[in-house]
Amino acid sequence: MSSGKPAAETIVSIRVIPRSPRTRVDGMRGDAFLIRLNAPPVEGAANDALIAFLADALDLPRRHLRIVSGEKSRDKRVGVIGLDAAQIAAKLIR
Repeated sequence: MSSGKPAAETIVSIRVIPRSPRTRVDGMRGDAFLIRLNAPPVEGAANDALIAFLADALDLPRRHLRIVSGEKSRDKRVGVIGLDAAQIAAKLIR
């Protein structure tokens, strides 16, 4: 039975490099995950690609992910519902 409380949101720092040959996690840069995206940084394409990639990599629905800050920047903060920081790191850094 659900308690009615929403799941806690974990904020993750991400550094995005758009227009890469392929989309992948490329380790860490400081305290941020370095994610290379195949999408260009125009009209939100890279943001959409980032959310789709994270949803797939973390095995979560897209609705559990949101860009908290940095929509127009390479440095982003993404909110993730349903996983803690250790689980996120384990799934992204394999």
